[in-house]
Amino acid sequence: MTNSFDIAVVGGGPGGYVAAIRAAQLGLKTALVEREHLGGICLNWGCIPTKALLRTAEVYRLMNHAKEFGLSCKDVSFDAAAIVKRSRAVASQLSNGVKHLLKKNKVTVFDGHGKLAGKGRLRVTKADKTMEEIAAKHIILATGARARVLPGLEPDGKLVWSYKEAMVPAAMPKSVLVVGSGAIGIEFASFYRTLGAETTVVEVLPQILPAEDEEIAALARKAFEKQGMKILTAATVKGLNKSANAVTATVEQGGKTHEITVERVISAVGIVGNVEDLGLEGTAVKVEKTHVVIDEWCRTGEAGVYAIGDLAGAPWLAHKASHEGIMCVEKIAGAAGVHPIDTSRIPGCTYCHPQIASVGLTEKAAKAKGHEVRVGRFPFIGNGKAIALGEAEGLVKTVFDAKTGEMLGAHMVGAEVTELIQGFSIAKTLETTEAELMHTVFPHPTLSEMMHEATLAAYGRAIHF
Repeated sequence: MTNSFDIAVVGGGPGGYVAAIRAAQLGLKTALVEREHLGGICLNWGCIPTKALLRTAEVYRLMNHAKEFGLSCKDVSFDAAAIVKRSRAVASQLSNGVKHLLKKNKVTVFDGHGKLAGKGRLRVTKADKTMEEIAAKHIILATGARARVLPGLEPDGKLVWSYKEAMVPAAMPKSVLVVGSGAIGIEFASFYRTLGAETTVVEVLPQILPAEDEEIAALARKAFEKQGMKILTAATVKGLNKSANAVTATVEQGGKTHEITVERVISAVGIVGNVEDLGLEGTAVKVEKTHVVIDEWCRTGEAGVYAIGDLAGAPWLAHKASHEGIMCVEKIAGAAGVHPIDTSRIPGCTYCHPQIASVGLTEKAAKAKGHEVRVGRFPFIGNGKAIALGEAEGLVKTVFDAKTGEMLGAHMVGAEVTELIQGFSIAKTLETTEAELMHTVFPHPTLSEMMHEATLAAYGRAIHF
């Protein structure tokens, strides 16, 4: 049949479109099925447009501190509509870029909803309800995930927002309550607080940014509270009472309840995999807790069917999805040198102010695994570049195995750490020890020097602190 392919990918997000491009590069006839926007949630409603919003907040913050840099900047204000317009334009530009890349690599794109229709077959339902069938030897499911909805916290598009509504406010609210303090919740809290909204964060666990090192999370919390953010941990939103243009939330903390009234509530309580209506019934594909179960090569229980990205579980990161997509198709194609992904080498980043970034084990997790550890710390206040930038708040922390010198993890809070973390990510991939890092020459003056000093500090050799 005409619609016959070597590989068909369902979902055009950072996992799916990257997998399709790599498959085409390897000489495989490739199809990509996408029902909404090329680039997926990440590019259109997640990673990219939120970074555009946070960049606006960063510029606004700097303008309000112009005097500290010897500059004069009066009557600083913002236009909510213009902020949103720029963010959407950035997303649109990149989505068009993905379309161009797929065309350049001769990937056949089908607009519609893809669903398994028997062994080696997909049924694509288009917007006009017409259907088309595709045959493929290998089918990769990359349908991603969506925001988790808790009972009583259902987004209504007006007073209670999901990430989508929070990204395109018609006007800037005077106050917001953010439920959930993971990366998404904290980034929105940082954006709205910087632009002047009274911001409260409620987290059910004892620590904000639960995936991060305790020490780094505590420093981040201190910085957020210094900015005027209110943070309630070990707390639960028990209910919402809506009025015409406000919401009163009942929050339980320490056995006591109290009420918080805000203009808008942002729900950021995790994600669930998009496993529905994929035709998984009657197949050997196994689903656990809304995510497709896979092996180290992204293979499901059904021969010829694979799953990658958020659909396949944690860590829920775009770069993990992309890497999985490449690894999956290279394994299918029989490429040399393919390795399963080691999730301990995948960095995580939160783009609030100050930024947070990490890779590998936290100090607590390393000890729990039985490691005797050496921990190094170096504060931003000891770095010349940080002081010159006016960004002297932060910390770089390293965790090494005391016996072997293996770098187990690195954790940072401060300016531009989402860029710095890649240095430690490479070190993890190369299985670097403290010796290689100590002997590496870091350029001066740079923020990266703190990575060197934090390594030296773990062995009592820090020079500048």
